[in-house]
Amino acid sequence: MDVLKRLKSLQKEYGWSDYRTAKEAGLASSTISNIYKRNTLPNVITLEAICKGFGITLSQFFSENDTKVIELTPETEKLFHKWLDLSDDKKSIVIQLMDALK
Repeated sequence: MDVLKRLKSLQKEYGWSDYRTAKEAGLASSTISNIYKRNTLPNVITLEAICKGFGITLSQFFSENDTKVIELTPETEKLFHKWLDLSDDKKSIVIQLMDALK
């Protein structure tokens, strides 16, 4: 996988500049632009910070699946964990309710 190409793709998807990407990741403002200028790969710590800024995991970053990345906010993470605790019957009821809310 071309890491720089994937990073650029995520920036385009989110509409983020190099500066915004660095800020969301908690990195120095020049970090992302320097990666591109020097054509170097970010180290694992930097890449983890970048992924955290996008709200994705390293696994999602390296996924070859072209589906849209969904940001896992604290609210959606809470919902996801509650979903995991539901029985199959209750999951079915929740899906029916959500379908009715459309």
